[in-house]
Amino acid sequence: MTAYNVLNNQVFSRDTFSIVPIRYEDRMAILKWRNEQIYHLRQPKPLTEKDQDVYFDTVVNKLFEQEKPSQLLFSYMENDVCIGYGGLVHINWIDKNAEISFIMNTELEQAHFAKHWTLFLELTEQVAFKELNFHKLCTYAFDLRPHLYEIIENAGYVKEGRLKEQCLFNGAYKDVLIHGKLNKTHTVL
Repeated sequence: MTAYNVLNNQVFSRDTFSIVPIRYEDRMAILKWRNEQIYHLRQPKPLTEKDQDVYFDTVVNKLFEQEKPSQLLFSYMENDVCIGYGGLVHINWIDKNAEISFIMNTELEQAHFAKHWTLFLELTEQVAFKELNFHKLCTYAFDLRPHLYEIIENAGYVKEGRLKEQCLFNGAYKDVLIHGKLNKTHTVL
C-alpha cells in the first residue's frame, strides 16, 4: 500500500468499512463512477483512460511524498473491495481546513446512499480532526441532490451558505450549498 508521508496512520476504519490511501488499481472504477456521475462533479467532460492514467501519474503519485499536499485521496473500501473514493481536497494547511469530496459506486446510490455518505464522513473526520488536528471541514455541493443535505446535516454539518446560480447545469444555473463542521477538540499549535 502506498502511504501518505503526512499521515501517521494510513487506514481508518469502522466495522468492515475503511478508507486507505487511494490505490492505483482502483483508478478505472473511479473513472467509470466519475463519468456516470459527471452531473454533480466539477468535471467539464467525460474522462478517458488516458486522462485518468495521466492524472494518477502526474498528480496523485506526487501527493504521497508531499509534506503538505493539496489533497488527500482515499479508496473507500468494504472489506477488500473499493466501493467509492474521495477525501480532503482544497486543503488549507495554514487555516487547517479542507473540503470533503466523495463519490461511491453508482450502483450503490439508490439503496445505500445515506449509509455510505454517513460512514465516509465519519472516516474522513478521523483523518482531518483526529490525525491532522484540522479546525474545520466543509462540503460544496451543486443543488441537484436535495437528499444529500439531510445526511450532511445529520452528521453535524451546518448549512453556512448558498451561492446563487453558481454552476451551469443543462443550460440553467444552479445554486451551490456549503455546509461546515468545526472540530470541537481542535487545538491551535
